[in-house]
Amino acid sequence: MPVDTNKKKRQLKTPSLRQLGISLLILLSSLLALKYIIATLTPKEKEVLYSDFIEQVERGQVVEALVSPNQIRYVLKPAPGSNPKSKQEVLVTNPVAVDLALPEILRHFHVKFSGPPPSQNNWIGVLLSWVVPPLIFLALWGWFLNQGGNSPAALTVGKSKARIYSEGTTGVKFEDVAGVEEAKAELQEIVDFLKNAQKYTRLGAKIPKGVLLAGPPGTGKTMLAKAIAGESGVPFFSISGSEFIELFVGVGAARVRDLFEQAKKQAPCIVFIDELDALGKSRGSSAPGSGSNDEREQTLNQLLTEMDGFDANTGVIIIAATNRPGVLDAALRRPGRFDRQVVVDRPDKIGREAILKVHVKNVKLADDVDLSKVAVRTPGFAGADLANLVNEAALLAARSDREQVTMVDFNEAQERVVTGLERRSRVLNDLEKNTVAYHEVGHALVGALMPGAGKVEKISVVPRGVGALGYTLLLPEEDRFLMIEDEIRGRIATLLGGRSAEEIVFGKVSTGAVDDIQKVTDLADRSVTLYGMSAEMGPVAFERIQQDFLDGFSNLRRPVSPKIAEDIDRQVKQIVDGAHEIAKAILIKNRELLDETATALIQKEILEGAELRERLNRAEAPAQLDEWLRTGKLT
Repeated sequence: MPVDTNKKKRQLKTPSLRQLGISLLILLSSLLALKYIIATLTPKEKEVLYSDFIEQVERGQVVEALVSPNQIRYVLKPAPGSNPKSKQEVLVTNPVAVDLALPEILRHFHVKFSGPPPSQNNWIGVLLSWVVPPLIFLALWGWFLNQGGNSPAALTVGKSKARIYSEGTTGVKFEDVAGVEEAKAELQEIVDFLKNAQKYTRLGAKIPKGVLLAGPPGTGKTMLAKAIAGESGVPFFSISGSEFIELFVGVGAARVRDLFEQAKKQAPCIVFIDELDALGKSRGSSAPGSGSNDEREQTLNQLLTEMDGFDANTGVIIIAATNRPGVLDAALRRPGRFDRQVVVDRPDKIGREAILKVHVKNVKLADDVDLSKVAVRTPGFAGADLANLVNEAALLAARSDREQVTMVDFNEAQERVVTGLERRSRVLNDLEKNTVAYHEVGHALVGALMPGAGKVEKISVVPRGVGALGYTLLLPEEDRFLMIEDEIRGRIATLLGGRSAEEIVFGKVSTGAVDDIQKVTDLADRSVTLYGMSAEMGPVAFERIQQDFLDGFSNLRRPVSPKIAEDIDRQVKQIVDGAHEIAKAILIKNRELLDETATALIQKEILEGAELRERLNRAEAPAQLDEWLRTGKLT
């Protein structure tokens, strides 16, 4: 758990000041409340005109009067018929100036009168009105300052919001982080420096001030930072880049200063800034003079200054994580600030198996569970995805009242993560079910003959997820890091296999291919504009690659002439049309197998395993397939 060590020090250092401030606050609040109660309970006196007062004196109604320069207070006789002992009415009049003849008039009508007492200064009222409010303000201010972390946000707006973990309490070690062995080896040097600083400083070496961890979401960047602190046993400051930015200008810079002041006091320590791109985005990315990013830029400038302001061997290591290293300011990435950039990428098959072993430590596994097979079936999964997969499998086993998690649970969990939950409540009519069956079998038959499409593991007409009425599960046989030209063509043809089957069997198409068409168009466009695979356009990149680890992030199209844009569109259409024609050729040649497999799928709803492989192995390739894969053209 995070431990605010500074707060503990303040509590031990100034308990008497806090108690004094609280006592003074209670006393002054009581005095103010007393004044308010007295003013509320005191009856208000009736005010009359001076002329009316003289008339009452002349009629003999006034018993006595208290005369002062600015006020006359007097008492009337009881009204006729009332109790003589009843309380007499007290009235007040405020003359412009007391008449000099008033004493003679009062003596003439036998009215008792007197002047004010020698001292009429209400010192209590003066104290409460003029002295107490400033004292209350000062007492409140001092009390809030002593409260530190418990003070309102208005008084701590410039304080750092970093969560502090005391020495070795992050709860994470390098053994808890798997699948990123290269990154762990790179960061081991940081741990060694924090433990044995003299080993490096005696030779004049300087440890990197900052380490930037870049990679896709869920690959373990935060866990790596915690593992460094856990291994080295030093305090760990954790904060998100967005927590520096507030509505008020200058708050972010103040928080940066406060964070580094705390870190220097706790050195040696680690400061971890998550989602650095929220704070460190390039200063040239906004429109000049817009003023919309002044606060973020001031905060970034302060961070740059602070990172330059301490020596490399002070023992403060800055570790930051981002999914978008390409948008960071160049001044932030230069040596002397973030000296090293460590890529934390998605794991390969061996890494996935190691991650699974970490996450199944507390899971009861059946004997048939083979984690190596699970790793093969999960290409592209990051550490967070694999942790979720293990948890889903355990939930499925518990829901079925099993004592152990079986391989069936892992397979179902993997399909649930990839395609979504089964929706058997969504009942398809006969036409829809037939259309979906032929659509999915079309994908499977074309994919079975195409390079780069992957191995067909399962086809189903059971609705899953948000809009999938059926699905075809294709898994790569091995991890691939490059795609060859014919593999891209094969993938495009496989995606068009479903629509082609609808055209051949029903003579018309449905809306079920909308996602396939989107993927096909995107892949064909990238092969022309980004990969340079068009013979006509040549090896020219018409898009700028964004250094980004977020899926679905579109690249930026370079400015091109209308003629080039037209040529690009024509090339994309030629690629898609060629893939469409070869997919239809495959299905026409295997029409009998298409009908047979679709009928079996309608009856069973799911085809997989040996039965599916036996059917797909009977698929025959048309004569023009090899030429199309090699040239992209059909003769």
